[in-house]
Amino acid sequence: MAVDRPLAVFAALCGALAVALGAFAAHGTGPQVKALLTTGAHYQLVHALLALVCAAWPGRQRLISTAGWLAGTGGLVFGLALAGIGLLRLPALGMVAPIGGAMMIAGWLVLALAVFRSHSVKT
Repeated sequence: MAVDRPLAVFAALCGALAVALGAFAAHGTGPQVKALLTTGAHYQLVHALLALVCAAWPGRQRLISTAGWLAGTGGLVFGLALAGIGLLRLPALGMVAPIGGAMMIAGWLVLALAVFRSHSVKT
């Protein structure tokens, strides 16, 4: 099976960072920061997994790769924006979080388009 290695490595690093942020949220912060970090880590981890699935998708379709990069990058941007708001007290990053959210949504939509346009039909 051919794997999109750069996307797979990126997805794995995003997953590791998500777990680290989630662990820090659980053990090293107050309730307000904990909520931000937990939300960011959750979305980042889910979208790191989506990026990993896209990296291992059979056929190495360009749209699938695009979906993975959008999802993984969007999760990273969203998670880091929320971490910056909570840990660094940078409320201006509240304007950045929706960009990550839009990228995550776009990743799912591009994946749906790629699957819809797929020529392989299983019976």
